[in-house]
Amino acid sequence: MLNEPDAWGDGPRSSRPAAAVRPVRPVRSVRKPRGVGTTAALAAAIFGGIGLVVALTGLAIQLLPRHFSAAEQRQIMAWEVIRRWQTMPAGQIFPASVSYQLSAGALEDVAPLDLHALRVAIAPQLPCVKGVTNAAAAAVLRRSGCEAVLRATYVDDTRSYVMTVGVAVLPTAAAAASADTGLSQPRLAAARDAHGAGKLAAGVLVVRFAGAAAELYDYNRQFSASFTAGPYVVMYAVGYSDDRPRVPVSEDKYSHAEMTSMAEGVAHSVAATLGSEPARPHCPGAPGC
Repeated sequence: MLNEPDAWGDGPRSSRPAAAVRPVRPVRSVRKPRGVGTTAALAAAIFGGIGLVVALTGLAIQLLPRHFSAAEQRQIMAWEVIRRWQTMPAGQIFPASVSYQLSAGALEDVAPLDLHALRVAIAPQLPCVKGVTNAAAAAVLRRSGCEAVLRATYVDDTRSYVMTVGVAVLPTAAAAASADTGLSQPRLAAARDAHGAGKLAAGVLVVRFAGAAAELYDYNRQFSASFTAGPYVVMYAVGYSDDRPRVPVSEDKYSHAEMTSMAEGVAHSVAATLGSEPARPHCPGAPGC
Protein backbone atom coordinates (compact mmCIF):
# COMPACT_ATOMS: atom_id res chain seq x y z
CA MET A 1 0.00 0.00 0.00
CA LEU A 2 1.24 3.29 -0.97
CA ASN A 3 1.77 5.80 1.80
CA GLU A 4 -0.78 8.61 1.68
CA PRO A 5 0.52 12.06 1.36
CA ASP A 6 0.88 14.19 4.49
CA ALA A 7 -2.11 16.32 5.26
CA TRP A 8 0.16 19.35 5.02
CA GLY A 9 1.41 18.32 1.67
CA ASP A 10 4.89 17.79 2.94
CA GLY A 11 5.34 14.39 1.42
CA PRO A 12 4.51 10.93 2.47
CA ARG A 13 3.53 10.45 6.10
CA SER A 14 6.21 8.59 7.97
CA SER A 15 5.24 5.29 9.24
CA ARG A 16 7.57 5.69 12.25
CA PRO A 17 6.08 6.80 15.51
CA ALA A 18 6.69 10.47 16.56
CA ALA A 19 9.63 11.07 18.82
CA ALA A 20 8.79 11.90 22.45
CA VAL A 21 8.91 15.67 23.22
CA ARG A 22 11.39 16.54 25.99
CA PRO A 23 10.21 19.17 28.53
CA VAL A 24 12.14 22.51 28.43
CA ARG A 25 13.70 23.61 31.75
CA PRO A 26 13.08 27.26 32.68
CA VAL A 27 16.18 29.43 32.45
CA ARG A 28 17.18 30.93 35.79
CA SER A 29 18.32 34.55 35.81
CA VAL A 30 21.81 34.82 37.16
CA ARG A 31 22.55 37.99 39.32
CA LYS A 32 25.91 39.35 38.58
CA PRO A 33 28.03 40.36 41.54
CA ARG A 34 27.97 44.12 42.36
CA GLY A 35 31.08 45.79 41.11
CA VAL A 36 33.38 48.24 42.90
CA GLY A 37 32.13 51.16 40.82
CA THR A 38 28.55 50.67 41.96
CA THR A 39 29.54 50.60 45.65
CA ALA A 40 31.62 53.76 45.27
CA ALA A 41 28.75 55.57 43.58
CA LEU A 42 26.36 54.60 46.38
CA ALA A 43 28.81 55.78 49.03
CA ALA A 44 29.32 59.05 47.19
CA ALA A 45 25.57 59.59 47.05
CA ILE A 46 25.21 58.95 50.78
CA PHE A 47 28.03 61.30 51.75
CA GLY A 48 26.80 63.88 49.29
CA GLY A 49 23.39 63.80 50.94
CA ILE A 50 24.95 64.22 54.38
CA GLY A 51 27.02 67.16 53.13
CA LEU A 52 23.91 68.80 51.69
CA VAL A 53 22.08 68.44 55.00
CA VAL A 54 25.02 69.95 56.89
CA ALA A 55 25.27 72.85 54.42
CA LEU A 56 21.55 73.57 54.64
CA THR A 57 21.70 73.43 58.42
CA GLY A 58 24.58 75.93 58.48
CA LEU A 59 22.71 78.23 56.12
CA ALA A 60 19.59 78.04 58.27
CA ILE A 61 21.61 78.93 61.39
CA GLN A 62 23.06 81.95 59.60
CA LEU A 63 19.65 83.12 58.46
CA LEU A 64 17.99 82.65 61.84
CA PRO A 65 18.24 85.53 64.40
CA ARG A 66 21.31 85.39 66.66
CA HIS A 67 20.55 85.24 70.36
CA PHE A 68 22.93 87.10 72.67
CA SER A 69 23.57 85.56 76.04
CA ALA A 70 22.71 87.56 79.16
CA ALA A 71 26.42 88.25 79.71
CA GLU A 72 26.81 89.50 76.12
CA GLN A 73 23.82 91.79 76.51
CA ARG A 74 25.22 93.29 79.71
CA GLN A 75 28.60 93.85 78.06
CA ILE A 76 27.09 95.57 75.02
CA MET A 77 24.95 97.79 77.24
CA ALA A 78 27.98 98.73 79.35
CA TRP A 79 29.91 99.66 76.20
CA GLU A 80 27.08 101.90 75.08
CA VAL A 81 26.98 103.76 78.42
CA ILE A 82 30.75 104.27 78.68
CA ARG A 83 30.89 105.68 75.11
CA ARG A 84 28.22 108.32 75.68
CA TRP A 85 30.55 111.02 76.93
CA GLN A 86 32.37 110.82 73.58
CA THR A 87 29.45 110.22 71.22
CA MET A 88 26.91 112.67 72.67
CA PRO A 89 27.12 116.39 71.84
CA ALA A 90 28.17 118.51 74.82
CA GLY A 91 24.90 120.42 74.59
CA GLN A 92 22.99 117.19 75.11
CA ILE A 93 25.01 116.16 78.16
CA PHE A 94 24.68 119.68 79.59
CA PRO A 95 21.30 121.02 78.36
CA ALA A 96 20.66 124.74 78.01
CA SER A 97 17.95 124.66 80.69
CA VAL A 98 17.11 122.25 83.51
CA SER A 99 13.85 122.24 85.44
CA TYR A 100 13.85 121.68 89.19
CA GLN A 101 11.49 122.25 92.10
CA LEU A 102 11.90 124.17 95.30
CA SER A 103 10.15 122.26 98.05
CA ALA A 104 7.00 123.62 99.65
CA GLY A 105 8.66 123.41 103.06
CA ALA A 106 11.34 125.90 102.08
CA LEU A 107 8.66 128.32 100.90
CA GLU A 108 6.38 127.66 103.86
CA ASP A 109 3.70 127.04 101.27
CA VAL A 110 1.46 124.13 100.28
CA ALA A 111 2.89 123.60 96.80
CA PRO A 112 6.43 123.39 95.44
CA LEU A 113 7.76 126.05 93.09
CA ASP A 114 8.87 125.14 89.56
CA LEU A 115 12.18 126.80 88.66
CA HIS A 116 14.84 126.59 85.97
CA ALA A 117 18.62 126.51 85.96
CA LEU A 118 20.20 128.17 82.94
CA ARG A 119 23.49 127.07 81.42
CA VAL A 120 26.12 129.81 81.34
CA ALA A 121 28.95 127.92 79.65
CA ILE A 122 30.48 124.53 78.93
CA ALA A 123 34.13 124.42 79.96
CA PRO A 124 36.87 122.70 77.94
CA GLN A 125 37.57 119.08 78.84
CA LEU A 126 40.24 118.68 81.51
CA PRO A 127 42.59 115.87 82.58
CA CYS A 128 41.36 114.30 85.80
CA VAL A 129 44.22 115.69 87.89
CA LYS A 130 43.20 119.25 86.97
CA GLY A 131 39.43 118.93 87.28
CA VAL A 132 39.18 118.55 91.06
CA THR A 133 39.95 120.74 94.03
CA ASN A 134 43.15 119.21 95.42
CA ALA A 135 45.96 116.78 94.74
CA ALA A 136 44.58 114.10 97.05
CA ALA A 137 41.31 114.02 95.12
CA ALA A 138 43.26 113.92 91.86
CA ALA A 139 45.21 110.90 93.16
CA VAL A 140 41.96 109.09 93.96
CA LEU A 141 40.69 109.59 90.43
CA ARG A 142 44.01 108.62 88.89
CA ARG A 143 44.16 105.34 90.84
CA SER A 144 40.65 104.49 89.67
CA GLY A 145 41.56 104.97 86.01
CA CYS A 146 39.85 108.32 85.40
CA GLU A 147 40.01 109.42 81.75
CA ALA A 148 38.70 113.01 81.78
CA VAL A 149 36.59 115.56 83.63
CA LEU A 150 33.74 117.41 81.88
CA ARG A 151 32.29 120.60 83.41
CA ALA A 152 29.55 123.17 82.86
CA THR A 153 28.24 126.19 84.79
CA TYR A 154 24.60 127.00 85.59
CA VAL A 155 22.76 129.84 87.33
CA ASP A 156 19.23 130.06 88.69
CA ASP A 157 16.47 132.20 87.11
CA THR A 158 17.37 135.25 89.23
CA ARG A 159 21.13 134.69 88.84
CA SER A 160 21.48 134.71 92.60
CA TYR A 161 23.18 131.30 92.72
CA VAL A 162 25.76 129.67 90.50
CA MET A 163 27.00 126.10 90.30
CA THR A 164 29.51 123.91 88.46
CA VAL A 165 28.53 120.39 87.57
CA GLY A 166 31.35 118.01 86.72
CA VAL A 167 31.58 114.48 85.36
CA ALA A 168 34.62 112.28 86.01
CA VAL A 169 34.79 109.50 83.41
CA LEU A 170 35.82 106.10 84.84
CA PRO A 171 36.29 102.80 82.96
CA THR A 172 33.60 100.84 84.85
CA ALA A 173 30.79 101.33 87.36
CA ALA A 174 32.90 99.58 90.00
CA ALA A 175 35.78 102.00 89.39
CA ALA A 176 33.38 104.94 89.68
CA ALA A 177 32.03 103.64 92.99
CA SER A 178 35.56 103.24 94.31
CA ALA A 179 36.51 106.78 93.25
CA ASP A 180 33.37 108.27 94.80
CA THR A 181 34.09 106.50 98.08
CA GLY A 182 37.64 107.85 98.00
CA LEU A 183 36.47 111.40 97.35
CA SER A 184 34.26 111.31 100.43
CA GLN A 185 37.11 110.40 102.80
CA PRO A 186 37.64 113.00 105.56
CA ARG A 187 41.33 113.36 104.72
CA LEU A 188 40.32 114.91 101.39
CA ALA A 189 38.22 117.64 102.99
CA ALA A 190 39.45 121.23 103.12
CA ALA A 191 40.41 122.64 106.47
CA ARG A 192 37.93 124.69 108.48
CA ASP A 193 37.92 128.22 107.14
CA ALA A 194 38.05 131.52 109.01
CA HIS A 195 34.29 131.94 108.80
CA GLY A 196 33.58 128.75 110.70
CA ALA A 197 31.79 127.10 107.83
CA GLY A 198 33.31 123.72 108.58
CA LYS A 199 35.03 121.21 106.32
CA LEU A 200 34.08 120.92 102.69
CA ALA A 201 34.57 117.64 100.84
CA ALA A 202 36.85 117.53 97.83
CA GLY A 203 35.08 117.71 94.52
CA VAL A 204 34.83 119.41 91.16
CA LEU A 205 36.88 122.53 90.59
CA VAL A 206 34.55 125.45 89.88
CA VAL A 207 34.71 127.07 86.46
CA ARG A 208 36.34 130.49 86.51
CA PHE A 209 35.53 133.23 84.01
CA ALA A 210 37.46 136.16 82.64
CA GLY A 211 36.29 139.68 81.86
CA ALA A 212 32.85 140.93 82.85
CA ALA A 213 31.59 137.42 83.54
CA ALA A 214 34.15 137.06 86.32
CA GLU A 215 32.30 139.66 88.39
CA LEU A 216 29.07 137.66 88.13
CA TYR A 217 30.29 134.10 88.43
CA ASP A 218 33.58 134.22 90.36
CA TYR A 219 32.17 132.36 93.33
CA ASN A 220 33.23 130.34 96.33
CA ARG A 221 31.78 126.92 97.02
CA GLN A 222 29.21 126.96 99.76
CA PHE A 223 28.77 123.19 99.61
CA SER A 224 29.52 120.33 97.25
CA ALA A 225 28.70 116.65 96.81
CA SER A 226 29.14 113.73 94.43
CA PHE A 227 27.44 110.48 93.45
CA THR A 228 27.79 107.81 90.78
CA ALA A 229 25.86 107.08 87.62
CA GLY A 230 27.20 103.92 86.00
CA PRO A 231 30.87 104.52 85.11
CA TYR A 232 30.62 108.25 85.89
CA VAL A 233 31.20 110.22 89.08
CA VAL A 234 28.88 113.24 88.96
CA MET A 235 30.13 116.10 91.14
CA TYR A 236 28.73 119.54 91.85
CA ALA A 237 29.65 122.69 93.75
CA VAL A 238 27.29 125.60 94.34
CA GLY A 239 27.51 129.08 95.85
CA TYR A 240 26.31 132.66 95.64
CA SER A 241 26.86 134.41 92.31
CA ASP A 242 29.41 136.82 93.73
CA ASP A 243 32.70 136.61 95.52
CA ARG A 244 31.35 136.51 99.07
CA PRO A 245 33.33 134.12 101.29
CA ARG A 246 32.03 130.75 102.28
CA VAL A 247 29.49 131.07 105.08
CA PRO A 248 27.40 128.61 107.11
CA VAL A 249 24.70 128.60 104.44
CA SER A 250 22.63 126.07 106.34
CA GLU A 251 21.61 128.90 108.70
CA ASP A 252 19.79 130.54 105.78
CA LYS A 253 17.00 128.06 105.26
CA TYR A 254 15.75 129.46 101.97
CA SER A 255 19.15 129.93 100.35
CA HIS A 256 20.26 126.47 101.41
CA ALA A 257 17.07 124.91 100.03
CA GLU A 258 17.29 126.68 96.67
CA MET A 259 20.99 126.01 96.22
CA THR A 260 20.43 122.35 97.03
CA SER A 261 17.43 122.05 94.73
CA MET A 262 19.22 123.66 91.81
CA ALA A 263 22.47 121.73 92.25
CA GLU A 264 20.77 118.37 92.67
CA GLY A 265 18.33 119.06 89.82
CA VAL A 266 21.12 119.83 87.36
CA ALA A 267 23.43 117.04 88.55
CA HIS A 268 20.72 114.37 88.35
CA SER A 269 19.69 115.57 84.90
CA VAL A 270 23.27 115.08 83.69
CA ALA A 271 23.45 111.70 85.43
CA ALA A 272 20.23 110.52 83.79
CA THR A 273 21.55 111.45 80.35
CA LEU A 274 24.90 109.72 80.74
CA GLY A 275 24.22 106.82 83.07
CA SER A 276 20.71 105.60 82.31
CA GLU A 277 20.37 101.96 81.29
CA PRO A 278 20.06 101.56 77.51
CA ALA A 279 17.57 99.31 75.76
CA ARG A 280 18.43 95.64 75.37
CA PRO A 281 20.63 95.16 72.28
CA HIS A 282 19.02 93.93 69.09
CA CYS A 283 20.48 91.06 67.11
CA PRO A 284 21.99 91.95 63.71
CA GLY A 285 19.45 91.56 60.92
CA ALA A 286 16.65 90.52 63.28
CA PRO A 287 13.90 92.31 65.16
CA GLY A 288 15.39 91.41 68.54
CA CYS A 289 16.98 88.84 70.78
